[in-house]
Amino acid sequence: MSSPRITIDVFSDYVCPFCYLEEPELAALKARFGEAVDIRWRAFELRPEPAPTLEPDGDYLHDTWARAVYPIAEERGMTLRLPRIQPRSRLAHEATAWARDVDAQRAGEMTTTGDKLDSADALRSALFRGFFEDSLDLADPTALVAVTKDLDLDGGSLEKALDERRYREQVLADQRTAQQLGIQGVPGLRFSLNGEHAGILEGAQPRRQLLLAVERLLDLMG
Repeated sequence: MSSPRITIDVFSDYVCPFCYLEEPELAALKARFGEAVDIRWRAFELRPEPAPTLEPDGDYLHDTWARAVYPIAEERGMTLRLPRIQPRSRLAHEATAWARDVDAQRAGEMTTTGDKLDSADALRSALFRGFFEDSLDLADPTALVAVTKDLDLDGGSLEKALDERRYREQVLADQRTAQQLGIQGVPGLRFSLNGEHAGILEGAQPRRQLLLAVERLLDLMG
């Protein structure tokens, strides 16, 4: 297979419902274009310390969910519930970085179905789902380790990595990259064509918009 020609860096945060709502749209994009598109999820902590977190039962969240989150969720056939907590998300991002390392270490392995193992995708989806369906505490290492164990991943390895803050700098580097690109809202999608910057979209994009963006870039390839 040919190498991907279009790369989409998806800067997102686990406490952002619009990032979770973008998951099926990006999955559809990947299913449509296959190896021509490489999708890379990157960390963007919306409220790093010392910025205050949002009030879980405040008017802002209730208004945003009623006006935008619930309608998009219904349109995309997804179940979201306004979380009872608003935790810091950095440890969840560190956990995902750990899972990417797991994938890199097991890159040559295959599942019984012949698909490549993808721990990072599985963990990302589980963390999104856990937070937006069951108010999973993303700032609790014990809760994060429990999720990895449910996915048959090495919870002890993650626990050690989180305790050592082994992936902290990787998460902060993603944040710096987003800032350098001028990304202020998430999901922030940075498109690259053969390694060259080709544009940015911010916010939850409809599937049609994503498909058109990729088709236009492919047209440029001739």
